[in-house]
Amino acid sequence: MSSPEILRSLLGHFGMLSLLAVGGGGTVIPDMHRYLVEANGWMTDGQFAALYAISQASPGPNILFVALFGWQVAGAGGTFAAMVGMCGPSSLIALGFEYFAGRSPHARWPGLIKRGLSALTIGLLMSTGWVLASSVDHSWTAVAVTLLTIALMLKTRVHPLMLVALGAGAGLLGLV
Repeated sequence: MSSPEILRSLLGHFGMLSLLAVGGGGTVIPDMHRYLVEANGWMTDGQFAALYAISQASPGPNILFVALFGWQVAGAGGTFAAMVGMCGPSSLIALGFEYFAGRSPHARWPGLIKRGLSALTIGLLMSTGWVLASSVDHSWTAVAVTLLTIALMLKTRVHPLMLVALGAGAGLLGLV
């Protein structure tokens, strides 16, 4: 593909994902992985996971990973195409929803839509976790650390930063 074709492809695909990203951009990471790594081979599993991790560790908006993915694929133009595609359509829908919901403040339909989309968001986030874990958990110890972290998050009140520190310690000790 030539550069304009790549930019059109990024803009179109991320624009489509924007319409599906109920609950935020993180919910469509599995399809981003499929598109960028598996379908087009523009990056490896490791690069994908590293770019996502870098974006989440950096200050700024959570959607920063889209800019990094675009940059990896096509430089500054890829960054612009991916970000406009990801943020444009969903922003227009959100503005339209708020406009019409604000015109009828006592209507039930806005609340029903929000509650109905919450289950979809949870499912999409679970698939995101699966894709990210499967791209970096290549040993039984890494899988064990991931499962232990999930169990501790669900069953205890341990602060997430403590779990991050324990995972980092496991990495420093060469366990993962």
